[in-house]
Amino acid sequence: AFPESTINDLAEAVGINGISIRHHLTALKADDLVTSSEQRHGVGRPRLIYSLTDKGIEEFPSSYLRLTQRLIDALGERMSKTEIETIFAEIGTYIATQYADELDGKSTEDRLRLLKSILTKEGFIIEWEKNESGYTLTSLSCPYLRIGLDHPEICALDHTMIESILAAPVEIEACILDNDERCIYHIPIGNEA
Repeated sequence: AFPESTINDLAEAVGINGISIRHHLTALKADDLVTSSEQRHGVGRPRLIYSLTDKGIEEFPSSYLRLTQRLIDALGERMSKTEIETIFAEIGTYIATQYADELDGKSTEDRLRLLKSILTKEGFIIEWEKNESGYTLTSLSCPYLRIGLDHPEICALDHTMIESILAAPVEIEACILDNDERCIYHIPIGNEA
C-alpha cells in the first residue's frame, strides 16, 4: 500500500476485507509495528490513517548491512585503516555532541547513566560499576560485530563517543572483536560521585 494508508487502501492492496485488515492492524499496533492517526475528510468522523513505526520499518528485509560493508570496503581501497578509524571517531564525536545540553554540569555518574541509555539505543547491552580506581563499563554485545570482524577500526566510534560523553580518557581492557566474551572499558576517574 502507501506510506500512510486507510483500512480501505490496505484492503484493496492486499485483497482481503476490511474486518480482517482491522484485526491484523490491532495485532501490529500491539507489537508497536504500526501507528495510527486521525485525518479529517469533510463532514463526519475522522478516518484513521495507518503507517509503520520505526520498529515496523526495521522488520522489513533490508540491505543495510551489505551496503555498510561495501561502503567500508570501498573506503578501504582508497584510504588507510588509520584514516577510516578517524572517520569512525568523528562519527562518535558527532553522536556525543547531540547530547551536549544534557551533559552540561553533570557528574561522572550522571554521565554514565546517560551513556548507558545512549549505548542501549545503539544496540549495546551495558552495565557499569564504580571501583577503587574509577569506573568499569561493560558491554555484553557488539552491534557492529558483523562489520567489525572485517573492519575493527569501527571500535573507534564507540570508544570516542564514550570518551566524549564522559569527558575523560577511557582504556579498552577487552573487546568482543578480539574474541573476548565482552567489551570492557576502564575509566580512571578516582572517587568522584
